[in-house]
Order: sequence, then C-alpha cells, then structure tokens
Amino acid sequence: MSFISRGFKGRGRREGAAGRLPPGQYLEHGFPVLSAGPTPHTPLDRWDFTMVGQVDQVRRWTWDEFLALPAETITRDIHCVTKWSKLDSTWTGVSVDTLLDGVETSADYVLAFCDGGYTTNLPLEDVTGGKAWIAYAYEGQPLAPAHGGPARLLVPHLYFWKSAKWVRGLELLAADQPGFWESLGYHNRGDPWREQRYWGDE
Repeated sequence: MSFISRGFKGRGRREGAAGRLPPGQYLEHGFPVLSAGPTPHTPLDRWDFTMVGQVDQVRRWTWDEFLALPAETITRDIHCVTKWSKLDSTWTGVSVDTLLDGVETSADYVLAFCDGGYTTNLPLEDVTGGKAWIAYAYEGQPLAPAHGGPARLLVPHLYFWKSAKWVRGLELLAADQPGFWESLGYHNRGDPWREQRYWGDE
C-alpha cells in the first residue's frame, strides 16, 4: 500500500451500487494493487501458517496441510481506504473459526504477521463468527502474489488494509498492539461504514 493523503478525491459513485458503497467510496471494476514494499515470493514448500501467542499450544500447518483443511467459497464486497470499492468478489479459503477450533485462549486481540514484515491488528471478535478467512484463491484461481498470494487474510467488513497480504500467521494477544499502518496514523479498527480511515476518525 502507498500512503494516501486526505486530499485523494476518488471518482464518484456509479449507478447500480446503491446501499452497498460506504461513504466516500467509488465503484472499481478492476483490482488495484497497492503495497508498502516489494512483493514476496515464498516457495510453497517453505510456506507455513502458525497460530502463536496466548494459545495452549502453537499450531502450525504446511501448505499441503493448510489446503487439506475445510475450505469455504464466499462472495463479499471489499472496500479500500484509498476510496475504491469492489463488489461481489469471490474468494476461497479457510475460516479463522476453523483455525481456532479447539484452541484454548484468553486473548482479546490478534496481530496478523506476514512475509515482508507487515503486520495489522484486530480485535478477536472481528476475525471470528464467520467474519474472516485465510484466502488462497480469488475468482476460482490461485491468489496471485500481487494480490497477497499464496494466501492473505480476508476481513471484508473492514477497510482492506486489514486484509493483510502474504499472511503467515496470527499472534493472539491479551492487549491490543498497533500494526504497520496503524502505527503510521491509520485508524485502529477501520470500519468503512463509519469512515474510520485515520487517527481521530470516530
């Protein structure tokens, strides 16, 4: 992602999306690529996903083990803090609920960590209850590296920077810990319907 100023104007709303575009968003039919640094390319035989932090024991899955987990295909609208929204995007991945099944924890927060050093923080309640997935396919195809492949966190009800690209695990935490963009001035939660873009937004 590139740092975006409040002066970014967007393109205005289009017909056919009434009620589905949060305030200040415009409809995008493509899929813009925004990143804070170079795109990682981790070989799948070296890829794993771990659940660490305040857990009864560390969980780890290799790529093949991850693909063997129960998967879901879901269609959701996504909203970027840079003001574009994409409707009816289809993803396949593993629900965070599935990954947490059987995990004993007293944590209230998670910190997603990724190849390239990116992190983002979320309340645990924003990634459970059918709200978040680790997605590895987009529109029926393996997720491209430019869009976060081989796997990215998908939290479609929050601004898309929370859907961390190249995700490699979740750290469960007792206390909130700001991630990369949050420490640089982006809102701590990022609800697009409340336009929670930056520090100070309610």
